[in-house]
Amino acid sequence: MKQTLEQEYRQAKRKSAKPMLWVSMVSMTMMFAGLTSAYVVSRKRADWVSFDLPQAFYISTFLIVLSSITFMLAKYFIKNDHRALTSTFLLSTLFLGIGFVFFQFEGFNELLKSGLFFAGEQSTVKSSFIYGITIAHLVHVVAGILVLSVVIFNHFNKKYSANDTLGLELGAIFWHFVDILWIYLFLFFYFIR
Repeated sequence: MKQTLEQEYRQAKRKSAKPMLWVSMVSMTMMFAGLTSAYVVSRKRADWVSFDLPQAFYISTFLIVLSSITFMLAKYFIKNDHRALTSTFLLSTLFLGIGFVFFQFEGFNELLKSGLFFAGEQSTVKSSFIYGITIAHLVHVVAGILVLSVVIFNHFNKKYSANDTLGLELGAIFWHFVDILWIYLFLFFYFIR
């Protein structure tokens, strides 16, 4: 009886986990759609100043794309019960994610050195938007790093196997979401000046 209840609980958790994650990602997408829409509308202002994206943002973009690839490989290898390779690719994803955050801050430093500030007299509407939207995305990446840390912890405690990858899959879905979101934002900032 106890085992049956536990199995039912696991099945219910499996059925609800992915839809709940998708609902939260849709709401995050709507938030960023609103922010980028405000950016587009603000371009018509007389005080709009156009400038190039920091070079560090290009590096961070490369790192987050690479981190999605390593997470896909980790998922592939856990489904084939290659624990050592899964560990390697999960840890690689973590380090690439941390590298992404580092280069985002390097990008902020580049903006500051160019005289572009988030707020104050020396700020511009565009620089305020870039800082604000990028920081909002960074919050989601930090959440992704925390999720990834939990996935790695669970992996090393052998909670995942070829037959049970739910937690790893949920972490991967969220990680790919923040990756795709950054690619969208990067291209948006690059092409809509």
